Amino acid sequence: MDTHDPAAHLHHGAHHEEALRQLKTTEGHLRGIQRMLEENAYCIDVIRQIQAVQAALNKISVQILEEHLNSCVITAVRGEDPQERERVLKEISDVFEAATKV
Repeated sequence: MDTHDPAAHLHHGAHHEEALRQLKTTEGHLRGIQRMLEENAYCIDVIRQIQAVQAALNKISVQILEEHLNSCVITAVRGEDPQERERVLKEISDVFEAATKV
């Protein structure tokens, strides 16, 4: 049974504030794509906007992952609990595995 509490590892610093700002901007772009479809915009233009949103989400994901690596993962690796070390390393492995699935 996993007793890990993800909420305990959240950092509400400048990095997360920036990620939230970027997500809100990306959300606005996503709404724009919805409007484009409602207005029957040219398909290639819609696809380009979708690709831009995907790129923005990937950038946010990388930023959050970097923060996680530099905080939670380092703490676990330096800690005394071998199960916690294995758990965080497995999480990272799982994230990369999921990212490579299409």
